[in-house]
Amino acid sequence: MKVLRSALEIVKECRRAYIVLNVVYDGLVVVGMIYVAFNPSLQKTLLEAAGGAFTSGPFAVVGSAYSGGQVLSAVALTFVVNLIVGSIAVITLPSLVVPFSGLLVGAYRAVLWGLMLSPAAPELRLIMIPHSLTLILEGQAYILAMLAAYVHGRAFLWPQSVDATSRRQGYVIGVKRSLRVYVLVVLVLAVAAVYEALEVILFIRLAGAR
Repeated sequence: MKVLRSALEIVKECRRAYIVLNVVYDGLVVVGMIYVAFNPSLQKTLLEAAGGAFTSGPFAVVGSAYSGGQVLSAVALTFVVNLIVGSIAVITLPSLVVPFSGLLVGAYRAVLWGLMLSPAAPELRLIMIPHSLTLILEGQAYILAMLAAYVHGRAFLWPQSVDATSRRQGYVIGVKRSLRVYVLVVLVLAVAAVYEALEVILFIRLAGAR
């Protein structure tokens, strides 16, 4: 509980940035959804590419777990992929090299989600009713990862904001503070993985029973 409270304290301390990130992220998702409503061929192309990524290549094992109805494997693999690839590799690590760069990746993902998952496509309207909660949960985890990148970049570029005497010290403190925020990222992604695995596998079973 102490670790969780510590993470929430940083979010509270940076609540203005947290609110801005939520508004921008959700706004970009909506913009993507509106844009693709007038360009449905783009959505079809993106969905085909995403489907192919989970039938061949390194992510095929994830697709296999879902299609095979392996709930525990689907939960574990979804959590690992979203944490390591979706959060650490594309948001956090770039920001450790170039401060705030992970925010751009997060913004790009928001637009991409909107383009891919817009309910404007008739075949997605029914699916998106239960799947919208997955988007909300995973989106919130990525927003928190972006906040962690912001926390680190702010400490590095403005070390006085964390009572550091140099940028080097600010960098180290920023890493430690961003790791505290990652407690929330891990927690939200764990909940999202459980829900998504159950939701998608159930939908696959229902579709197969028709």
